Amino acid sequence: MLETDKVFAGSIPENYDRHMVPLIFEAYAAETARRAASFSPLAVLETAAGTGAVTRDLAPKLSRDASYTVTDLNQPMLDYAASRQGSDSRISWRQADALKLPFDDAAFDLVCCQFGAMFFPDRSAAYREAKRVLKPGGHFLFSVWDRIEENIFADDVTNALARIFPNDPPRFLARTPHGYHDKDLIRADLSAAGFSDLAIDTRAEQSRASSPRVPAVAYCQGTLLRNEIEAREAGRLASATDYAESVIADRHGRGAVAAKIQAHIIVAVA
Repeated sequence: MLETDKVFAGSIPENYDRHMVPLIFEAYAAETARRAASFSPLAVLETAAGTGAVTRDLAPKLSRDASYTVTDLNQPMLDYAASRQGSDSRISWRQADALKLPFDDAAFDLVCCQFGAMFFPDRSAAYREAKRVLKPGGHFLFSVWDRIEENIFADDVTNALARIFPNDPPRFLARTPHGYHDKDLIRADLSAAGFSDLAIDTRAEQSRASSPRVPAVAYCQGTLLRNEIEAREAGRLASATDYAESVIADRHGRGAVAAKIQAHIIVAVA
C-alpha cells in the first residue's frame, strides 16, 4: 500500500460523504443494515466505518437495548460520522485499528464492515480480530468491491486519467478499492483466520448521478485518487476532473447518468 493510500486529509471526508456516499455507498449501506438487523444483535461493532453510511442506516433498526460501537482508524472520518449521526446513547465512537481491536474476546454478536477490508494491510489479521471479538455463533458481515471493470464510472475515470498521465497512470481505484475481488482469495483469508462457515453474495446495483460532473468530482476529489493526481502534477486536479467529466459525458450522456456497480457481500459465522 502506498503512503498516499493511508491518510484522509483536508476536505476529503466532507467530499467523500457528499459525493461518494450517495453515488456508490448508500444502496449497499441499506442492504448491509438490513442483513445486520436480521441477526437481531444486541452488541454490534462496526469497523472502518468511514463517514457513517452504514451507521446511519443500521442504528434505527437495532433494538433499544442494543449497544453499537462504531470505529475507524482515521479520526477525521470518525469525527465526521459522529457529527452526521446525531444523539444516540446506544452508540459509542472510538478510534481503533481493525487489525488490533481494543476489545475483549467474545464481546460482540455482530461485527460489520462495509468496504473497508480492501484497505487492510493484513486482512487475515483483521479477520482473526473479528473472530476473536465475536461470540460463538456471532456473525461477521462485510463487503468488498468487485473488479473495477464491473464498476463502470470508476473504470471510466481510471482510463481517463491514464490518458492524461500515460507515463505514470494514477491507479488507486484499481489497486485498492477494486483490488480485492477474488472470491477464492477472500475464502482463503477467512479460512486462515479460523472462519469455516461463510457465504459470498455478488450483488449489482446502479450508480446514479444528476450529471457526469458528480462521478468525476466524487472519484477525483472525494477519494485518495486526489492525492495521486496532485502528486503527478501540481495544479492539475481541476483539469483532470474536467477531463474525467468529459469522458463520462461522452459515454453516458450529459444529463442524468447511471452505470453498474458491483460488490461482494460476505457473511461468516464465528
